[in-house]
Amino acid sequence: MPILTTAPVSHASADHDAVTCEIFIAAPRERIFAALTDPAQAAQWWGEKGQYAMLSFTMDVRPGGKWYTTGHSAKSGEIKVQGEFLEIAPPRRLAYTWISSWLPHATKVLWELEPHNGGTALKLTHTGFAGNADATKAHTHGWNLALVWLQAYVERGETIASRN
Repeated sequence: MPILTTAPVSHASADHDAVTCEIFIAAPRERIFAALTDPAQAAQWWGEKGQYAMLSFTMDVRPGGKWYTTGHSAKSGEIKVQGEFLEIAPPRRLAYTWISSWLPHATKVLWELEPHNGGTALKLTHTGFAGNADATKAHTHGWNLALVWLQAYVERGETIASRN
């Protein structure tokens, strides 16, 4: 992971099939992995008042296990995302399918966490947009927000309720 900053660095592939986001988080990868796979924790950090928030998570964290979340978007109202866990390798890799109410075909999300300078280099890759430039642009923006929220949660305990 060559780019390591405390702000997300993201790009969409030239063919608009993939979004990649990287960030440095000053927390151990075990802490980050737990925040990603514990439904109670995910519901605390995934969102921001006035934008969107994923309010409820259900997760069967095992290969083949299902996951589901619901939330609310200021623009779209009720939102839903679901999928199936493909790979669980704590604390370094997590992969799952992603089927959302706004992009109803299956895509794939891969989280890679590597120890770096007392913290974690995190790389997220979301693939399967099949040339949809609008979807890659929207998901680049959304993942940048999510990474900052995750970072604030694991580094400082910031939650949707406490975030300004």
